[in-house]
Amino acid sequence: MLRRSNLLAAAAAACTMAMMVPLKADAAAFGIFEQGSKAMGMAGAFTAQADDPSLLFHNAGGLAFVEEGQFTTGLTWIHVNGTEFDGLAPFPGPNNHEQMKDLDATPPHLYYVRPLGGKWKFGIGLNSPFGLATEWKNPSTFSGRFISQRADLKVFDINPTIGYQVSPNFGIGFGIVGRFSTVELERNVPSINPFTGTVVDIAHAELTSDTNDGLGWNLGILHKVGSAFSWGFSYRSKVKVDYTGDGQFTQVLTGIPQFDAAVAAQLPFGAKLPIETSIEFPDQASLGFALGLTQNLLMEVDINWTGWSSFDNLPLNFKTASALSSVIPEDYDDAFNYRLGFNYTTASGSQWRFGYVYDETPQPDESVSPLLPDGNRNGFTFGYGTPGGKLDLAVMYLDSDTRTTTTNHDGYFGTYSTDAILTGVTINW
Repeated sequence: MLRRSNLLAAAAAACTMAMMVPLKADAAAFGIFEQGSKAMGMAGAFTAQADDPSLLFHNAGGLAFVEEGQFTTGLTWIHVNGTEFDGLAPFPGPNNHEQMKDLDATPPHLYYVRPLGGKWKFGIGLNSPFGLATEWKNPSTFSGRFISQRADLKVFDINPTIGYQVSPNFGIGFGIVGRFSTVELERNVPSINPFTGTVVDIAHAELTSDTNDGLGWNLGILHKVGSAFSWGFSYRSKVKVDYTGDGQFTQVLTGIPQFDAAVAAQLPFGAKLPIETSIEFPDQASLGFALGLTQNLLMEVDINWTGWSSFDNLPLNFKTASALSSVIPEDYDDAFNYRLGFNYTTASGSQWRFGYVYDETPQPDESVSPLLPDGNRNGFTFGYGTPGGKLDLAVMYLDSDTRTTTTNHDGYFGTYSTDAILTGVTINW
């Protein structure tokens, strides 16, 4: 006789693993740092410049120096080439090869800044600083289908901000961050077939959250020491989002009538099961130094820190089926990235930009999985700005280091490799 506790344990594992929502993105783990094409052309090294409306994301201290109303809108097209996976023993085995689908996303950015009178300034920004998705090919036969088949995290921030010009060379800014987020996840549920002793698919699990929200804040300072040197510091707080939604199981028939009947009698197929979980999105800090090497060539170096250690575990609470509730460890580490950018202004007023970023992964080997095979990343950027600053364009090539794991929690061993191309477009008025 098939035991109810075994099926409930399998279903709990399915939904809990599905709630591990760090999704494949362009920055380490699931952060998206490309929130303005001028900064993107310099690999995001922009904390000590903060001289276009994307300052609302990069450094609110730059708001203090705004002298006229400006409006900016744009997007970043992120194309992730299908991640390659080669298995290792004991599971899924050295002859196993899998591939993700190529994925595309277009997180938008929109900013408005203006003087209020005197030394006070105002701005409001809308952007998407976290998110993206993973989806594996051939989901019904994918060897990691019991961990993840598809995952999609969407995040959208609204960020009203106030700036104050303390002196002609020193400014500060402070803002409130309202975050709105949704999650969709899919995977299959396994069980041991008691008649054959083999692992079989017994259900497909789907989770869809409501649009949930959280609240945080940001601050920044910008000091223009002289005509050729400036430095800046910015900080964005943690934001906790408590998610509510529904989980649903759909039976996958094995073709063995007695077994299928036992499964159908013991799992809540077709019912929408209310669930609760939460994500504490990490805080971020950036310190930048900008130096004019010549009258036309500017160089900036930024050091960014992200407090990923806040992402230590994920609870999943089934409100009407407590036997399915559980907590899974993540144990992320805090991480740094290092950005170097150059901006060259021609005699006609157009600007050419170049940059490099090294982005540390916060993910320990134990947490690497088909849901997020993260690795250290090297990014190379190129950008262009038209005379008068009406249009900014940028391209980034992002290459992730090959990542091999043989100690991960889910027992799915192998080597992952991936890269991505990002294209940014920003229009300014």
